[in-house]
Amino acid sequence: MRLTILNPKNPAQAFPPVSQALTEPDGLLAVGGCLSEQRLLNAYRQGIFPWYNEGEPILWWSPNPRMVLFPERLNVSRSLHKLIRKNVFQFTIDTAFKQVIAACAAPRDYASGTWISPQIDKAYRQLHQAGFAHSAEVWLDGELVGGLYGVALGQVFFGESMFHTASNASKVAFVCLLEKLKAWGYQLIDCQIHSQHLASLGAEEIARAEFVGLLGQYCQTPVNPAAWLSS
Repeated sequence: MRLTILNPKNPAQAFPPVSQALTEPDGLLAVGGCLSEQRLLNAYRQGIFPWYNEGEPILWWSPNPRMVLFPERLNVSRSLHKLIRKNVFQFTIDTAFKQVIAACAAPRDYASGTWISPQIDKAYRQLHQAGFAHSAEVWLDGELVGGLYGVALGQVFFGESMFHTASNASKVAFVCLLEKLKAWGYQLIDCQIHSQHLASLGAEEIARAEFVGLLGQYCQTPVNPAAWLSS
């Protein structure tokens, strides 16, 4: 099957149905296009996200199965719960989006390169300024040591990337954000693809068709727009 090539000058161009995504590599759906606000939000609403290396064309994915977390099924170990209650870390939201995405883009010990190119960085910072992309931060003695960022649409939060420079900091950021999202009425967290890190916190795999059906239900139902502003 040939991949759909998207026109970079037409951000309103429709994506192909996600059922047409390749099985190898799993979920690859389309190539090209742009990272405009319109294009990105249209993608997320359909269960599609961009993921590619710098120097490559934009690649759009919708893997099957999909890793998700239902807020009520969040699993917090006794040791992690105890660590959070000690208030060793300070948790904030949307106070350091630029720093969080930069830290997520930094080289990792276990991988070479990064998929968060300057193009991706610019696009998601614009989404942040528009009120769609958000960050969660964890601080230790005034230093940013962990966090994550993602996109919020309706009652769905689409997680994009996380980082930590102190042990358990990214888990603390994730759990603290999840507790906020649950209180605000969010129903679904998109974790994209399987990781043992997220599975330990209660994330699970569901069929892509089920995931897309949930997006159709929850992306259209807004939460209190002042929630993020008041956090």
